[in-house]
Amino acid sequence: MSIRIGNAPCSWGVEFADDPRNPTWRDVLQQCRDAGYTGIELGPVGFMPEDPVELGEALSEFDQELIGGVVFRPYHDPDKWDDVLDGTVRTCKALAAHGAKHLVLIDSISPRRAPTAGRAAEAEQMEAAEWSAYRDRIVESTKIGVDHGLTVGIHAHAGGFMDFEPELERLLDEVDESLLKICFDTGHHSYAGFDPVAFMKRHIGRISYMHFKDIDPAVKADVIAKRTGFYDACGQGIFCNLGQGDVDFPAVRQVLLDAGFEGWCTVEQDCDPTLPGTPMEDAQANREYLQSIGF
Repeated sequence: MSIRIGNAPCSWGVEFADDPRNPTWRDVLQQCRDAGYTGIELGPVGFMPEDPVELGEALSEFDQELIGGVVFRPYHDPDKWDDVLDGTVRTCKALAAHGAKHLVLIDSISPRRAPTAGRAAEAEQMEAAEWSAYRDRIVESTKIGVDHGLTVGIHAHAGGFMDFEPELERLLDEVDESLLKICFDTGHHSYAGFDPVAFMKRHIGRISYMHFKDIDPAVKADVIAKRTGFYDACGQGIFCNLGQGDVDFPAVRQVLLDAGFEGWCTVEQDCDPTLPGTPMEDAQANREYLQSIGF
């Protein structure tokens, strides 16, 4: 099988580069290696060193390949475009410096959409002009990534304006496939109330990269009923260890195999760094589970 399994700093609770609760970047690299992975994502730009020599030496020291990186910024807010652009350019430069392949674009959480995460029928929709400008900002980031030699994938995420299957498919219809691919996250698709395996079967030809995440169905039902915020839901353990939730990973594996998928699939277990237990224990358990089903 030519599928490789990586991990990401968000599995250690690293969502924002300046969060004082973050572990050190060297600890994340070391624990990722010790848990059995040979590849890692960049994390939010600024978490790991942007000096390519410093980071390159550390990646070599801990036997890690840089897989890709995420721009998790407010594409939905035109007033924050400078921030989005800064994150895009810096991430692209960091990835290109180390030969990484995947740039992942995520619309960050919007106050307008956060209360309806998991509630597609209730979620506010953009008017036509707002949508067009939003789409065009995503396309501009995409073109920057392509200009840096990267494969760019759109990633649906709870609480943003690219969350539910219909808006994801609308974007895919409106942007050329040669430009924009899909970074498919199994857990966020389940969180949104849709079937990850069914979506994969329809769109596997456009999926360039995978994020492996599982969802605790009991926690999901509770946080959706109570309109719990995304980060509070993480604190309640909505993203459980792989194989313990409602995502059918053996079926996910079969879709990938049937399509001849090659490349990286990255474990992304968004977590609260203050919860009991250690991220490394979860990372080890997730790696062992994936091995048990043939990854």
